[in-house]
Parts: sequence; C-alpha cells; structure tokens
Amino acid sequence: MQAVKYARAADIDDAIRLLAEGGDKARVLAGGTDLIVQARERKRDVDLFVDVKHVAEFMSLEYNDSSGLTVGAATPLYELYGDKTVQEKYPALVDASTVIGGKAIQGRASLGGNLGNSSPAGDSLPAMIALGGVATVAGPNGSREVSVAEFCTGPGRNVLEVGELIVSINFPAVSDSEGAAWQRFIPRNEMDIAVASAGTWIKLDGKVVADARIALGAVAATPLVATGAAEALIGNELTDEVIGNAGDAASSIASPITDMRGSIKQRTHLAKILTERTIRDALDRINS
Repeated sequence: MQAVKYARAADIDDAIRLLAEGGDKARVLAGGTDLIVQARERKRDVDLFVDVKHVAEFMSLEYNDSSGLTVGAATPLYELYGDKTVQEKYPALVDASTVIGGKAIQGRASLGGNLGNSSPAGDSLPAMIALGGVATVAGPNGSREVSVAEFCTGPGRNVLEVGELIVSINFPAVSDSEGAAWQRFIPRNEMDIAVASAGTWIKLDGKVVADARIALGAVAATPLVATGAAEALIGNELTDEVIGNAGDAASSIASPITDMRGSIKQRTHLAKILTERTIRDALDRINS
C-alpha cells in the first residue's frame, strides 16, 4: 500500500480545493472499492484521498416527474437498488448495481465511483448510457454537465481535469411507454468481471419504436454507444428480424481484445446476443 493522506471534504467547494491542491495524485474517495485496491497494488499513483461521503450533494437520491432521478456520486448501490422508485422506473440500474461485487462492496460502491473509475468493463456504464445519464461535474472553473456516453476516453481515463469531480448523475424522467434493461455475461460467478455487457432503452409509440439507446461494455477500450443498433429499431415494430438486425449492428462496432476472460470472437458474438436479449427485456417491461 502507498503512504497516502486522507482529507474529509466539508462541502463541494472544499472538495474542489483539496483536489486542486493535491494535483494529479489526489483522488476522490466516493466508494473507494476500486480506488483503494488500485492504490494498494500501485496501479494508481495516489498520495491524497478526498472523502466526499459526508457531503449531502454527493449522497443524494431524489426523483420527481419533471427532472427525473438524481443520484449523488457517492450514494451507495444498496440505497439505489433498494429504493422503490428506482425499482419501478429504472430497473436497468437495479440490473447492473445488484451484481457489482458482493453485498459488502455494494454497501460502499457507487455509480459515481464506477463512472470515475472508467473501466471499459464497468458494469453500470452501459445501463447509465442507455438511460441517458448526464453527470454534473464541479471544479475550479465552475460546474458543467457531461453525458455518461462521452465521459470515458480510454481504459481508466476520462474527461475530468485536475480539481474536478463528479457531484451527481441525472437520468431523465420515464413514462409508461419506456423500458430499459441491462445484462452481462460472466464465466464463473456473480463477483467476476464482465466478458461483455449491454444496456438498452426503448420508447414505443403504439407498437413502433419511437426512440432507442443501446450501449455496450467490455468490448472496446471504452463503453460504446451502438447508434446503428438503435437506428435499426426506430420506426419499426420489434419483430425477430428487426431485433436481429439491431444485434448485428451492435456486434459490428465491437473491437474487443482476447484475454483470460474471453476471446475476440466470443465477445463480438456476445455483443449481438446481449443486445437482442436486452431489447426483449426492455419490451417485456413496457408490456408488464
């Protein structure tokens, strides 16, 4: 373990100040379930942890019919998936957050931490992208909004500048004509890392898809927005042929690697299969 300093932020401005003074070796401690391990194994060079878990804005969980769902960057996953409104309106977040690590991890891990870690295989990222998630980022130059789809720039890298941090993530309000789902494939058990994952959101106008978003995880250097797959759905009824076309479009943009968890061929195939499954699951949720 590296020798690191610890500071508890009193508010957002204090967190920004601490991060800015700490420079590029200061890191936000939201959940810490990835960061502490990375520091211990010296995979990240850290000399200051800035704890934001005692600041209300980072621990929020709020919903209304106009602004949708706002989740603080450090709100633990168990509070998220245990919330009845989230279960009813955002089940894709429940799909993803209930399989991140085990129960102990879910007591500290957060969507903001998962996003800030920016792993290509981050379980919640395709679900957040599919749901249209937008992160509120604060820093020395003020606040800005960044869509989750544009947040990651490479493995473990993202758009955050020195002194910036994620405050919260917002998801638009949903209607009864919308549905979303997330799935992953893992080779061994529930605490393994995804070989591939997919998240889908669809909005129907009658039986026709009026809008859609599809995202893939663990099949490229960053989570992917499968624009072509969504376009294959829009304007069509969800027949087997249409769903298959969307799956083909999703697999065509995958650019995975072969490693100990899976091969290029397997991951490319899974991009198709998981896309098709999540489309069907999203439709089932609208019709249920």
